[in-house]
Amino acid sequence: MIDYIKLKFYFLMIKKIALILIAIILLTACEGILNTSGVEITIIDAANPIQVNVPEGSSVAEAIVTAGLKINALDKIDPALTITLSTQTTITITRVTEEFVVEESVLPFDHQTVKNESLQEGQTVLIQSGVNGRKQSIYRIVYENGLQVSRSFVSSETLVPAQPEIVMVGVQSPYSVVSIQGIIVYISSGNAWAMEANTGNRRPVVTTGDLDGRIFTISPDRNWLLFSRSTDEDSKTEINHLWLINLSSETPSLIDTGITNVVHYAEWVPGKTRTLTYSTAELSASPPFWNANNDLIQARFDIDGTLIDKKNIVDTNSGGLYGWWGTSFKWSPDGSQLIYMRPDSIGAVYIPDGTLEPLVQILPYQTESVWAWVPEVSWSKDGEVLYTALPKDASTNPSESTNLTALLMESRQLIPLVMDCGLFCIPSSSSTGLTGMEYVAFLNAILPDQSEVSKYNLFVMDKDGSNRTKLYPGEGIQGLQAQMVYWEPVENPIDVPRLAFIAQGNLFLADLQSNSVKQVTGDGSIVKIEWK
Repeated sequence: MIDYIKLKFYFLMIKKIALILIAIILLTACEGILNTSGVEITIIDAANPIQVNVPEGSSVAEAIVTAGLKINALDKIDPALTITLSTQTTITITRVTEEFVVEESVLPFDHQTVKNESLQEGQTVLIQSGVNGRKQSIYRIVYENGLQVSRSFVSSETLVPAQPEIVMVGVQSPYSVVSIQGIIVYISSGNAWAMEANTGNRRPVVTTGDLDGRIFTISPDRNWLLFSRSTDEDSKTEINHLWLINLSSETPSLIDTGITNVVHYAEWVPGKTRTLTYSTAELSASPPFWNANNDLIQARFDIDGTLIDKKNIVDTNSGGLYGWWGTSFKWSPDGSQLIYMRPDSIGAVYIPDGTLEPLVQILPYQTESVWAWVPEVSWSKDGEVLYTALPKDASTNPSESTNLTALLMESRQLIPLVMDCGLFCIPSSSSTGLTGMEYVAFLNAILPDQSEVSKYNLFVMDKDGSNRTKLYPGEGIQGLQAQMVYWEPVENPIDVPRLAFIAQGNLFLADLQSNSVKQVTGDGSIVKIEWK
């Protein structure tokens, strides 16, 4: 009985001790909970304050999530989302929004004055009335907490191009009017003009003021002018556009071919109606600001100037040494042969499959600059001879010795005709003229050992290199800039064709029969010509 009482006593004591231990544990746990530290955070969301308590060590991002707020991509957070919070902190959220607005505005027309020697001095004639255009501009407006803080220009697009006002002003001129055969077209102040019948009969053809002169050529039937226009300076993908205009139309309109980025070559195909070939390039951020594709594409148009079809003749390729500059091409007068020219070779293009056969290998000229030298070529009118400027052999630097050379197409034989004529002797063979006669005009460097920067004399000779005659300049007159010269398309086989060239920005005609030169314009702004 005594043992039972003792056991019961011990049991009660143990139970009491256990209860005391449990109480201590619970009190300790409660004390730990009560002593857990937190950080008071104030979040100012677009000027609206919010209070929130977060555990010490939380990030700004976690505090914002705890407050049930969402952050947008443009919003500004101060301090940054990754900052750790250990003390009372104020977080500022600036709500940022943006909108894009489109505005239309007037595009004022330009005023152009063109001098004309065929009018009396002081007389003015309005050639074209000016018409304002319209452009569309896009602006980005930024708001912070609902208040506008910035407005910036994004882009613009011309909706309706402005039409410039063109006034022709008569100037006193000592230059008499000269009759001509065919049609002469020329670029003056970014516009295209045409002369027909005589040098006083001039008319504006394209008055946009943006012809870049890279491409400027008349179709074989003289009905169409193909030309290139520069694109907007802000363009990130285009260098220029090719355009057409019908020269025979009473009310011609400009036709965008849809062809872009043509730097070196576009040419009408002889013997084919409204068909041209061209080569393209890609815009580059570094000089010369393009990379050539060295391709060859043929395009055909209908009677209205609408593109009918287009096909590749030569696919995009590296173009050999210095291929980044680009390949050019030249059709024979009858359109049966095609030659390519590039910095390292001249060769034939086989149309069925577009393969290239080098005929002459060239040691590329080391320009030590952002351009490359490509020899110009001219076909004889029978397509049997190719005239070009070549080094004396494949190992000779073109700057040391460049000769005007005849390449006989059948035998592939090279015959030097004029020694040391310079890099830019640019031969031009007459395709019409006295029966049995054919002439070759060429430039000859005044300083052959510095032909890259030298001025040039204009010469003419028979196709075999004989009877060489200097036509321009005379004594004490400055030489010519490197250029292609053009022969008059005479109709009568007994007529001797004249030559057209540019000197000091004016058009000159050289007469082979009298060995004389006549200046026919005096405005000093011509940069490109063609006679067909």
